[in-house]
Formats: sequence, C-alpha cells, structure tokens
Amino acid sequence: MIIIGGGLAGLSSAVALAEVGYRVRLFESRPHLGGRATSYWLSDGSHVDNCQHVTLGCCTNLDDFYRRVGASEKIRWYSRLFFVDRRGRRGVIESSLLPPPLHLGPSFALFPSLTWEDKRAISRAMLAITRSGGCPADAAGLSMLEWLKKHGQTEGAITRFWQVVLVSALNEDLERTDARYGIEVFWKGFLSTRRGFEVGIPSVPLAELYDGCRDAITRRGGEVRTRAAIREIRVAGDVASSLRLDDGSELAADFFISAIPQDALLEMLPPEVATREPAFSNLRHLKTSPITGVHFWYDRVVMNEPFLTLLDRTTQWIFNKSRLFSEHAPGGPSGEDGQYLQLVISASYGLVPLSRQEIINLCRRELLDVLPATRDARLVKATVIKEAHATFSPEPGCDRWRPTQRTPLKNFFLAGDWTATGWPATMEGAVRSGYLAAEALLAADARPQKLVLPDLPAEGLARCFSRV
Repeated sequence: MIIIGGGLAGLSSAVALAEVGYRVRLFESRPHLGGRATSYWLSDGSHVDNCQHVTLGCCTNLDDFYRRVGASEKIRWYSRLFFVDRRGRRGVIESSLLPPPLHLGPSFALFPSLTWEDKRAISRAMLAITRSGGCPADAAGLSMLEWLKKHGQTEGAITRFWQVVLVSALNEDLERTDARYGIEVFWKGFLSTRRGFEVGIPSVPLAELYDGCRDAITRRGGEVRTRAAIREIRVAGDVASSLRLDDGSELAADFFISAIPQDALLEMLPPEVATREPAFSNLRHLKTSPITGVHFWYDRVVMNEPFLTLLDRTTQWIFNKSRLFSEHAPGGPSGEDGQYLQLVISASYGLVPLSRQEIINLCRRELLDVLPATRDARLVKATVIKEAHATFSPEPGCDRWRPTQRTPLKNFFLAGDWTATGWPATMEGAVRSGYLAAEALLAADARPQKLVLPDLPAEGLARCFSRV
C-alpha cells in the first residue's frame, strides 16, 4: 500500500498499518517528515521549527502516536499557564485540589488582567458550557463571537480571555469560528478533566519527534522516501490504479491513502473525478487561515519563563526555546550566553502583506514592554516564517464540506486534519484522521480494527453533565 504525504496524518496511518502487518510505502515531497509540524536547518546552520506546535492533556490520540514512535519522553509537560498583559502584570492559571470543573477556579479568581465584571461574565458562560456537557443547544449555526455576545460577555472578557485562548487553539478569529469548536476547546481542555488544559511542548526540534517513524515503517519491510513528489493520481473506473511521480515513474498498489492538503489533492486527481464527486469537489469550499512564526536570537538571557501568553498584543505566544531545549539536553542549541525565542501569531491575516522587516520591528516593539531585558540586549539574528494557508478555517458550517476518510474510489482513502474528525485543525485532529483512514482501509480489506482512542472521560462534578 502507498501513503502520499509525510505529515502527522500520513505518519500516524503509516505507523498504525505497519504495526498490523502491511508493507507501507510512504512518499513525501519535502526533504523532511512532519509536514507543517516540523523543523529544518537555515542556511547559517540554525535549526528552527516552522512554527511552534504544542499538545494538550486532552489530545489522547496524539499522545498515543508519540508513544508508538518513542517520542513521549521528548514532550515536556507544564501544569501552569503563564500570561502577561500590556501593563506587565503576570498571571498564572493552574489546577487546585477542587474537582473539575472547579479546579481552575481559584487561580482564575486571582487572575490580575480581568475585572470582576469580566470574571462574572466568563463564569456564566462556563456554567452554560458545563450544564450542556459541552454541547449547548443555542450554539448551532453561530460563530463563537455571536455565541459569546448572546451570553453577555464583556469586551474585556472577549479580548483578554476567550480570544486569547481560542485564536491560538483554532487558528481563526472568533467571528470566523464555529461556536461548536470554540466551546469544545473549553469543555475538553478546561472544564471536563483535571489535566486537559496542561501544555506539552517538544524539548527537541520538531523534526526529531519523527525519528522513530521511519524505523517503525522500514523495520517491517516498508519504505519511506522524501523528496519524492507525486504529480498525478490515476483512476480506472471506481478505483485508484497508480501514481505518477515527479521523475516520471509510475507506482501501483492495492490501497492508497492521501494525506496531503486538500488543494494539493485536487490538483493531483483527474479533473473529471475532482469535479464530479462531491467528496472531492466540496473541498473547494474549505477556506484556510494563516500562521506566522518569528524567531529571535538575543545575545543574552531576556526571559525566564518557559513560555508566555501575551494579552493585548499582536504577538500571542513567546516560547523560550533555549530553556525548552536545554531541559532536554543541557547547553541548548543557542549557546550558554544567548537566548533563542520563538513568537507565534495565529490567524495572522494582518501580517500576510507585511514585509519581513516590518514584522520583526512590530514584534520587537511588543517585547520591549513584556520583556524589559530586551531593551539592553542585542538582537543577533531574526527570521520570519509565514504560512499563508497553514490550516483549514473552522468557520461556521464548515463540517458539511469535510469528507469522511472513505471516498468513491474503493481503494483510496483520505487523511488530513481537514477531513471529518470531529476536531478542528490541530495535531490531534491530524492523528485522528490518520487512524480513521487506517480503520477505513482495514475494514475495506476485511480486517476491521479500532485505532482511534476516545476523549478523556469527564471527572468530578463535570461527569454529571457529560454526554459520553
């Protein structure tokens, strides 16, 4: 069998199928595995992630994938979330001994960047989410912003709480986000379980997380090829017959899984198939949203926290890469004296038309306020990585365009976070799609097997409201 694409969706399906006995051949057009969640070397020898990716305690299938490929020990977990506002006030969200959904209540009550009016409004909305088990009936067909306004959220609550969490989690603005997805982030991550909100950050460059993938496939007789671009998917009747590579060679297989972005898939399919079959033609309705990563190397230490979430800023997250890496391997990649920071801006529509230098200047100005030590530090080097079409947009109603992993072609299956997974565009969604595609293939080959793990079960008082 052949898998097209070496991102998380393709790798998770490949590893799962190799483990049950299939000879897997995986083809990736880039020189590295990991897709959008990877890292690579710059021309000066610096190793950078294309954009910092994190996992959460509620991401059960991503955790399972890391376990399968031996990457679990490369993820460092944090049970305290650090915030800083425009006035430089630091806030922490952490769990208490209270049962879910009350466990975060004490730190939330003390959070310095929200007024009591903001906190009362947020508490009312959280109660509505909890009472519905994460599925409030009045959210159907609404954007997240519409639902929040319907529930009387203050401007401060929206901009300093809901927006801060959800734009980063879903890579989309609140007015463009289906309320169902925004609500599920809070139910699964913050309300239903104690550790759902915990942040897991790789302590190695992202590409190193996939070192075990190649071995998991090749030691079972499979093959992994990078720099191997597929140019055409050939179809005969109701089956995919072969693939044509960039070098003109042709490959045949009994089964195929496509784990590439939806727009790339449409370009590879025969035009008559791409336009005739709704499973494919509907993909043109899925929109995308951008992410921008900004990398700064300073000549001295300017930040002590492992990461910070910024309020009232264009920059949303700062990751202390020197500290994260040194916790895994003392010394770190940026030397003993300097410090490497990575900044992340999700749904970065306003940055897309800006030049690299304009983005660097904007981010440097914002760091002057939240990290005063940058005033005296010298910026040794900086780079900007813009991904204009980073993820599909979870806009209201987008689920009607997301296809299942099965297609009208009997031996051709789909994986990708944009397929119907029940999750938005996250690493968890990508892995779920890979497992679902593998499940669909196994069922078609009369070897049914369950691979997708369920969400974490609700705990404490939240269990009373859970619909699972």
